[in-house]
Parts: sequence; C-alpha cells; structure tokens
Amino acid sequence: MQQINIHEAKTHLSRLVEQAARGEPFIIAKAGKPLVKVVSLQSPAPQQERRLGFLRGEISVPDDFDRMGGPEIEALFGGDAEP
Repeated sequence: MQQINIHEAKTHLSRLVEQAARGEPFIIAKAGKPLVKVVSLQSPAPQQERRLGFLRGEISVPDDFDRMGGPEIEALFGGDAEP
C-alpha cells in the first residue's frame, strides 16, 4: 500500500482521492509515521470480508493428500538415506 507524507497529500489531494475511489487505498504519514488510511466508501468494511470457507463445497481434498507423491519426493531427496 502506498504511503504518502502530509505535504505531498495536500499537493496531490485530488489525484489521491480519485485513486482511493478506484479502490486503491493509501496511507498518509507524518515524519514517516503512518497516521491515517484513506479508502473508498465503497470498500467493504473489515468485518464484512470473509476469507475462511469462501470455497466451501467448490473443492475437495483427497483422503491420501498427506501421502501424495511420496515415492517421487523420497527419490528427490535421495531415498536411500538411512533414518
């Protein structure tokens, strides 16, 4: 995410507001310390963003997932090595 100092934000406010409105948020900082984040009003609120389970029912994991490719992987790492 782009970070901009206050002076630059004042100088280029119109362009930055348009950028945020297009969905490209930015941070305004003072002396390198972030102060505020500027986002579009159309952006979903953080509590509205759902990440876990968004593909529920769309994919499946095979039962042997943790054993898939075992012989090939073992061969890549020198399968004849002693434990």
